[in-house]
Amino acid sequence: MTDVFGLSHKDPSPGSDANPVHPVGHEQVVFCSDERSGLYAIIAIYSTALGPGLGGTRFYPYESEQAALADVLNLSRAMAYKNALAGLDHGGAKAVIIGDPATGKSEALLRAYGRFVQSLGGRYYTACDVGTYSEDMDVVARECSYVTGRTLAHGGAGDSSILTAFGVFQGMRAAAQHLYGIPSLSGRRVGVEGVGKVGHRLVDHLVEDGARVLICDVDERAVEGVLRRHPGVEVAAGGAAALKSADIDVYAPCALGGALDDATVPQLKAKIVCGGANNQLAHSGVDKQLAERGVLYAPDYVVNSGGVIQVADEIEGFDMARARARAERIFDTTLKIFQMADEEGVPPGAAADRLAERRMSEVGRLRGIWLRR
Repeated sequence: MTDVFGLSHKDPSPGSDANPVHPVGHEQVVFCSDERSGLYAIIAIYSTALGPGLGGTRFYPYESEQAALADVLNLSRAMAYKNALAGLDHGGAKAVIIGDPATGKSEALLRAYGRFVQSLGGRYYTACDVGTYSEDMDVVARECSYVTGRTLAHGGAGDSSILTAFGVFQGMRAAAQHLYGIPSLSGRRVGVEGVGKVGHRLVDHLVEDGARVLICDVDERAVEGVLRRHPGVEVAAGGAAALKSADIDVYAPCALGGALDDATVPQLKAKIVCGGANNQLAHSGVDKQLAERGVLYAPDYVVNSGGVIQVADEIEGFDMARARARAERIFDTTLKIFQMADEEGVPPGAAADRLAERRMSEVGRLRGIWLRR
């Protein structure tokens, strides 16, 4: 296990060996390797100002170590802001395991990973993310005390996508309230890109609310699953590109990150962007581009925080009613961010950042008041 501390920022191009990625503002970055089990993981702790870092473990076949490092640094920073705006007493952290979960995941690998997380002494609580499931967290927990997002059989909250989708729906309702004056998607056409863990549950909420839904996914089985439950849902014949440029009111990116960039923003006809994917914007300037085009962007780390609210609640003894009530507040937080953005003349992403940083600063400074233990 190797720690990386205090490296300077050189504005690299992520994923390029010639332009290495450097942690900026992170407290700790840990490289974990166990050759026998095939484990190679990176844990990034961005901030513990509000409490132990909390964030999921992504198991993904990255093209390079640099690409994995870029992803975990971005994700861990986003978790700090997400947890702050969710009102949690947790900082931001994330982990990635490099490899194909379909072929590389094993008991030995997960338990080796658990021992590395345990070695951090509670600075980092792990949970599920892309490529990992509650059942995997049960295996990690055999070696580690700092695990959440576990199965119901082991006293956990189960699938965190339940409240992730619910929270995204609350954010979408807030966007509708801000733009249309009514907190409902009834009669609106919503395009959902990615109908996996979170996306298919979001479709459930939208259909129940009376929205007209257009979907796409690279996995035909996921699409078929949605159509079995909701035969009236449309499928974008041209995939993600066709969905982005479709005549829709709301675009909901619920697949992997980077869905919106310089090329795709001009194609959007939607007036609202609100989805469950992390890091939806290819770079920070996209937020401004959306605002200039009159597109209302609900910051991803605000609206998709229902899942982390769910797994954080599990740490104190899970209660679904309590966690759902906390996730429902995403509506109020999102609405507040839109109002701040209008008042301060900045894009919603900048307003959200300011609100999160204010909480991290105001509450985090209290740790300077010494307590006898």
